[in-house]
Amino acid sequence: MAGRSPGDGVDLSDGLAPRSRIPAERPVAANLCELLLGAAERFADRDALVFPDSALTYAALRERALERARSMVALGVEPGDHVGILMPNCPQYIELLLGAILAGAVAVPVNARYKAAELAYVVENADLVGLITSDLASEYVDFAGLLAEAFPELAAADSPGALSIERVPRLRFVTSISAETPPGFVAYSAFRAAADETPESSVNTRIAGVAGAEAAIMMYTSGTTANPKGCPLGHAALAHNGAAMNRQRYFLGPDDRLWAPLPMFHMASILPLLCCFDAGAALLSMNRVEAGAALEMMERERASVAFPAFPTITNALITHPRFPSTDLSRLRRINNVAPLEMLRRFQDAFPQAVQTGAYGLTETCGVVSYNHPDEDLESRLTTCGAPFEGIEVRIADPDSGVELPIGERGEIWVRGFTVFEGYYKAPEKNAESFVDGWFRTGDLGALDDANRIRYHGRIKDMLKVGGENVAALEIESFLATHPAVKLAVVIGVPDERLLEVAAAFIELNPGAEATEAEIMDFCRGRIASFKAPRHVRFLTEWPMSSTKIQKFKLKEQFDAERTS
Repeated sequence: MAGRSPGDGVDLSDGLAPRSRIPAERPVAANLCELLLGAAERFADRDALVFPDSALTYAALRERALERARSMVALGVEPGDHVGILMPNCPQYIELLLGAILAGAVAVPVNARYKAAELAYVVENADLVGLITSDLASEYVDFAGLLAEAFPELAAADSPGALSIERVPRLRFVTSISAETPPGFVAYSAFRAAADETPESSVNTRIAGVAGAEAAIMMYTSGTTANPKGCPLGHAALAHNGAAMNRQRYFLGPDDRLWAPLPMFHMASILPLLCCFDAGAALLSMNRVEAGAALEMMERERASVAFPAFPTITNALITHPRFPSTDLSRLRRINNVAPLEMLRRFQDAFPQAVQTGAYGLTETCGVVSYNHPDEDLESRLTTCGAPFEGIEVRIADPDSGVELPIGERGEIWVRGFTVFEGYYKAPEKNAESFVDGWFRTGDLGALDDANRIRYHGRIKDMLKVGGENVAALEIESFLATHPAVKLAVVIGVPDERLLEVAAAFIELNPGAEATEAEIMDFCRGRIASFKAPRHVRFLTEWPMSSTKIQKFKLKEQFDAERTS
């Protein structure tokens, strides 16, 4: 593949979105409603959202989103209500997410990998008034079946538009984008028809009443507790972060086409979408990522920016037989987060593109920093770039909170416009997460003399499996439900494909028996596959400090076993 050298930056003289195309005088949208409607006005006939078999212009996306908003208003969704979306990537996902926002509600993307128990927890914790799903991925997962398992009362519901389920008292309706209507669901035909009964003025009133500080989206992220936590993200924070991604780091224009195939329940998909809205660029996505189809799409759609983000996707692309013959010459920028040597390999595979990385988390609306394309190669490989303007980062001693000097490792603290205001219904967690306006990320890092962030891992007891945050305690709590298990301790261990996977150390109850295969079978189908341990070890004595199990010694034991 011919292309640019990945040196100190990109030559923007080729007509692909030079930085001067971003009008400095154009203010950032005050909220996501203004962001969508403004983009639809300025870029009406340009592609906004492209899938392998369909495309929506900005004008068409606006009309679809407004229609979805009218349907929700007709079903009783009020400003501030929470509406869940549970489905694979598809155009309808974005239509519904934006529709909920235009209706004045808070969109709650739900992890499509959840099993019934996890799903039930989020529906309850999020106080959803409505949940919209689909059968578009029925060959991989039966969402209606999972909901029926989570809420058996659905089968007997005689008023699908006015549900009454004791565990989730606020849930009033569930509907599915499907030809058939599962028991207890509002028929999709009725959901669509409800839009015609609702005047446009009712939605316009909602839009006019949206304030920038109000939550627009609530993402769920795993933490150090046993269950995921809701992260309400504000309209203004999201709009400003999308603009910062574009105007400070990516410099997109209306001719750009950004391939970002990650799940739409993840900020690694939502934030690039908002960046595209700011620029009038097109977001390219897929129902699911298959390397051959992805390469075909990027070539056909002439992708100028690629956002695989996680090494599982990038590895699949560059090792696919079609990769050497795929014309990606238009690609000038690629985003990857991976260990150093893997990043070198990725950059070598895309010599026509400048590879940049990022540092961020859901609680900061996705990211705090990206590398600037003008940084030299080594800086782009070893740092995550400097924070956006308007965001401050400090490195603090995790115990004392004292700020540490340049180059010294400590906990990454963040404050500024991108930081959320706190977890949903978690006052104790919020009290420990914020100090004088600073958000304690629980991540280990350092700053260099150019204020660029060097990421060194997690202080929190977390795993990152193929890009998904997983709390060790969540897996441990599940394993403890096995009748033979006395105690389970989970650590993260290296994995060639997923970077990190769970390894479980288990002490059995006296007289009980279990094998590694039995423990793995116990997990299969009951928790999300990315959470299930890939390794199981049994022991009878634990390495202890005075009061706690020393996980680092378990890691040393595992590593020694692997290298012996």
